[in-house]
Amino acid sequence: MRKIICIPLRTVFILVTLLSFFSCSNNDDLSDLNATIMVRHKNADMPAYIYGNGSEKVFLITLHGGPGSIGLGFRNSTFKNKIEKACAVVYFDQRGSGMSQGSYSENGISIDIMAEDVLALVKVLKHKYGSDSRFFLMGHSWGGCLGTATLLKNQNEFLGWIEIDGMHNPKGMYSRYIENFELIANQQINEGNSIDFWESTLNLINTVPLIYDESAFFDMNNKAFNAEVKLGRDGVINKPRNDSDVLFEYNFITALSTGGNTQAILIDQGLLETVTYTNRLSEITIPSLILWGKYDMVLPVSFAQEAYDNLGSSSKELVLFEDSGHEPMFSEADLFAEKVIQFIDENK
Repeated sequence: MRKIICIPLRTVFILVTLLSFFSCSNNDDLSDLNATIMVRHKNADMPAYIYGNGSEKVFLITLHGGPGSIGLGFRNSTFKNKIEKACAVVYFDQRGSGMSQGSYSENGISIDIMAEDVLALVKVLKHKYGSDSRFFLMGHSWGGCLGTATLLKNQNEFLGWIEIDGMHNPKGMYSRYIENFELIANQQINEGNSIDFWESTLNLINTVPLIYDESAFFDMNNKAFNAEVKLGRDGVINKPRNDSDVLFEYNFITALSTGGNTQAILIDQGLLETVTYTNRLSEITIPSLILWGKYDMVLPVSFAQEAYDNLGSSSKELVLFEDSGHEPMFSEADLFAEKVIQFIDENK
């Protein structure tokens, strides 16, 4: 295996001389940013797309799901028309995802290195927009895992943390799938909704091993996404209004054709068997906002209460979206934007 040269975080500044070529904005006017920067760290080149109102030098860094999704998947009309009016939003393509590139071996992919990438992004943004720039961190799904890992490395760079249906406890997903499927399937059968589908769901969880099995996990993960489609068609939740800049639907199966290599490496490293940050959430003390869909089948709503109960912040809030599954930013977009903007305004 080829040797990887690790670049210290303090020397991570990207191709400063190239920034002007990637940027479409004027540093003197930050009120309507439209810029792209490249972050180089440990043999990876990762783009960050910056849009919105940076006049107060407040930046919301978004961490997409996956592993293997894309940063601009966040950017729907509500982000553009509301959140970007309140602050500048940074849509970041993580290592091994989206338009990121690099030359590194499997040893160049890990939660630890990817958390360093996020902190490297902060350094680059400070270099470009000034050391007085201020940051909020937002993570959805897998981004909840990466965001938590980042904050445990250095939360002092951020004014607040927003976890959206986040994977702060990947190890717990397998058993929660079984519990949640049983609860929701019986509920939906009693209400007469998609009975055949929910009976097949009960059959699935009655046959999977009680301890982690990779094949069974993939079966349940795929079932979870299908379950949200059924809930949408039956009117239990709002159908996601995905009008983002890049139309993209992610689950662990579709990841195989996008960021699948990154995902596979992290799973081989024990992402779903050994990784949990639940017992360390008390170390995160910055203001925190937990946003969760009540009918999230991918990361069940019990994780929301777990996050709220364990976070060490004296200023924290849990918001449940009554008509949402795994993507409240698309299914209840206006309420989502309201809560995010309020949180930023209160803590900037």
